[in-house]
Amino acid sequence: MAPGATDISHAVFDLHMTIFWICVVIGVIVFGAMFWSMIVHRRSTGQVAAKFHESTTVEILWTVVPLLILVAMAVPATATLIKMYDASEPDVDIQITGYQWKWHYKYLGQDVEFFSNLTTPAEQIHNQSAKGEHYLLEVDQPLVLPIGAKVRFLVTSADVIHSWWVPAFAVKRDAIPGFVNEAWTRVDKPGLYRGQCAELCGKDHGFMPIVVDVKTQADYDTWLGERKAEALKLKELTSKEWTLEELVARGDKVYHTTCVACHQAEGQGLPPMFPALKGSKIATGPVADHLNIVFHGKPGTAMAAFGKQLSEVDLAAVVTYERNAWGNNKGDMVTPKDVLALKQAESK
Repeated sequence: MAPGATDISHAVFDLHMTIFWICVVIGVIVFGAMFWSMIVHRRSTGQVAAKFHESTTVEILWTVVPLLILVAMAVPATATLIKMYDASEPDVDIQITGYQWKWHYKYLGQDVEFFSNLTTPAEQIHNQSAKGEHYLLEVDQPLVLPIGAKVRFLVTSADVIHSWWVPAFAVKRDAIPGFVNEAWTRVDKPGLYRGQCAELCGKDHGFMPIVVDVKTQADYDTWLGERKAEALKLKELTSKEWTLEELVARGDKVYHTTCVACHQAEGQGLPPMFPALKGSKIATGPVADHLNIVFHGKPGTAMAAFGKQLSEVDLAAVVTYERNAWGNNKGDMVTPKDVLALKQAESK
């Protein structure tokens, strides 16, 4: 265990070391007494066992002493836990949602949200090239926090149980569908901090890392302004008149970020759990059916619903890409306006 980067993580580290040394002292005393007794009172030296029945003094001692030790452990432990669970009066609220297999971050009240996906190249994962310095611990969009601010995390899940864990913050909270768990942190040192999902959540459990980028307040304000501008730009793209080539190009990027783990780079899938898209009835059948299954998912299977995960533009792009990649060549497309119409119909 390392001291970490926050006051809470230091308190946890100090608590850990305090308990550790108490256990070391107990171990030395207990095993020392055992070995001393076995050596000094062994039968070969002619020792004769004492004959007595009960000892009120001994009974009191081995009840009171452990009780005092437990109290000595409980007082600092309780104080640390109270601090860890006090998420009141935050400066920033962030909703963290676990998906198979990525994280979604939403800055409440700021109109900023995005997914954070693994960016370790497939060549490294399949041992076709040397591992990078941050193998399986690198993402396309890290969570960004301001230095010195109290940040409250509201942790939940959209599918199965995940666990958001950043050791340097001493923060580990289960992400459970239908529940919201609280945690908080305050980081006083800028830098990158890495973590992972700490709950076995499925096939790609080991491929949903966490990267937190802690910035100075000025840099954070600049980043937040840029994200808000990007969100507005994305909304404007929904009304744009897209060409087939533009959608396919964007869909290529979306597919290789979001879909490639299950359906593979060439659309061959991993049957029977993850069917192929190349030449499939879905990717070459009616457009509405294809969009519907990507939007809603398929109950009872590993196919997740991407209607709330992707923007109108990215949904349209990835469906268009799948219908025109790997020799499917349908020549048709789904536009962002089509997706927006579907979302509006769903909301009625």
